[in-house]
Amino acid sequence: MHKIVFLDAATLAEGIVPPRPDFPHEWTNYPATAPDEVVERAAEAEIVITNKVRIGAAQIAALPKLRLIAVAATGYDQVDIGAARAAGIAVTNIRAYSVDSVPEHTFALILALQRQILPYVADVRAGQWQACGQFAFHTHKIHDLRGKRLGLFGSGALGQKVATLAAAFGMETVFAGRKGAKARPGTLEFDEVLATSDILSLHCPLNAETENMIGWAEFSALRRKPLLINTARGGLVDEEALERALDAGLVTGAGIDATRPEPPPADSAIMRLARRPNVLVTPHIAWASLESQQTLADQLSAVLAAFVKGERMNRLD
Repeated sequence: MHKIVFLDAATLAEGIVPPRPDFPHEWTNYPATAPDEVVERAAEAEIVITNKVRIGAAQIAALPKLRLIAVAATGYDQVDIGAARAAGIAVTNIRAYSVDSVPEHTFALILALQRQILPYVADVRAGQWQACGQFAFHTHKIHDLRGKRLGLFGSGALGQKVATLAAAFGMETVFAGRKGAKARPGTLEFDEVLATSDILSLHCPLNAETENMIGWAEFSALRRKPLLINTARGGLVDEEALERALDAGLVTGAGIDATRPEPPPADSAIMRLARRPNVLVTPHIAWASLESQQTLADQLSAVLAAFVKGERMNRLD
């Protein structure tokens, strides 16, 4: 009997339920799990599912029955991969499930900022359309996407899909090479993309190499006052540096769907930014279309079944 514990099942929307695997099992769902509850709840589990609950070296050492950590997401920075590997514990993730949802949300943020959707909606609600006496009024500057350069940081499935959507708008798309490294074929130097793009969009994982990838030094190097879009991980951007860059006029606006931590404290830089008319902050829901969530749930069950059969589907260890 395989014992399965899902530590934060409420990260999936109501009605999104992973199909139960066909091998003998006991499945326990917890809506959410605090850090000090992980060991107690997972003590008897062979398989632990986590979306965002941290499973570090201390938890791994205290769970001798654990054989698989199944991450119910693509990003896996919440798991100490090295500690899991040393303990002989497999780690898996979910892949390419939000290949439509995240790119569409990315463009929702881009379009809302370029077309000044929220400021104009606010003006209409405040009665300014009637007050102006004209069929239209022009209190906010609107820009088209055609001809703009979109700089993408991350060339995986999500970055590639964003590039496909950008082509439909007539945009020029360039992929950035790794920071501090020579550009590979198909990419431009990291610094060149920063300096020449009208919109910057992040689609890379969070790790030691990418943490605070966009900080004050990078903002200071901007030349075209771009929009910054982050639908990846909050730790990629130094949020206080972003606030400073907006104050200095180095960035025209920002669309942020991922912060660090999540949710952000009420007095944090990101919450101050969320009150600005040229910043859109959404609560890490770029991935969360109902279609994508069901794909995630279906793939999660397939990953568990593959593990029990001895197959290496989506293995990270």
